[in-house]
Amino acid sequence: MDRFLAIYMNDQLALGIGWRQLAKRSQRSNRGTEVGNALAEVATGIAEDVETFRDMMRRLGFRENPVKVLGALASERLGRLKLNGRIVRYSPLSRFDELDFLTMGIEGKKQLWHTLESLADLTTRLPEVDFQHLIDRAEHQRTLLEPHRLQAGKAAFRTQ
Repeated sequence: MDRFLAIYMNDQLALGIGWRQLAKRSQRSNRGTEVGNALAEVATGIAEDVETFRDMMRRLGFRENPVKVLGALASERLGRLKLNGRIVRYSPLSRFDELDFLTMGIEGKKQLWHTLESLADLTTRLPEVDFQHLIDRAEHQRTLLEPHRLQAGKAAFRTQ
């Protein structure tokens, strides 16, 4: 069981690192705007979640898989090369894609916390971890980004 849990947690760590990098990049691209401020808060929260997750893995005795971490970092960088309707500049589609991907990641993170709490029964092994707080924080992040995601989608698909 621990072998499968360690694999699962390494997969989730890699995803979290990818989302963290995307949030930071998106925040930089939107600096000085309302969406940039929301992204700054979300990026900070995601970074804290990644560190919380790493701490959980250490306490469970699971080693990080450096190949998966490097793969996540490389994938996030390769994702920057996708066509966004403009050759050099940030486009309305870029903003929407980033916000859409981030909200998908946040929903996945909520599911992760539920899985670790309920299915993996980590509340017994890690009683000091407040899974409900982590779930609530993910919900807050999702709520914070949603109006900006909707606005970015409208702007992207009305502007051609």
